[in-house]
Amino acid sequence: MTAKKEHLFIVFKNLIKIKSECSCEIFSECGVSDITVKQIGYLKVIDEHGEVTFSRLAKITRNSKPTITEMVNRFVRMEYVYREKSSEDGRIFYIRLTEKGQRLARAEESALLRVIEKMADSLDEKEIETLIKLLEKVR
Repeated sequence: MTAKKEHLFIVFKNLIKIKSECSCEIFSECGVSDITVKQIGYLKVIDEHGEVTFSRLAKITRNSKPTITEMVNRFVRMEYVYREKSSEDGRIFYIRLTEKGQRLARAEESALLRVIEKMADSLDEKEIETLIKLLEKVR
């Protein structure tokens, strides 16, 4: 690896470390220490789809309904989601995120925003414009 690529590697490794620290801060703020990447993925799916039923979530995530029921029950105990009965059909329940669940589902995005804030605080306007132009070139 060339010296420039090694330097770029170190710089990006540091950025990823900062983002990871920001994610950990968000998890800590939510009082969470043991959530898995897969669980966060499920919370993201619920967040993205809004009105999602057990059947719909099973279909989206390619899991069985019993697996989804078990996961949702765990999320309810952890206070990440709650069930809401449909006003049109009492047999249907929607899975909704609590505020804590929303914060966790959006943690990655929030962590990235925190990294951007740190970058913006460290750079002047011209440097920010240059950084944007350089990063837009990456495909």
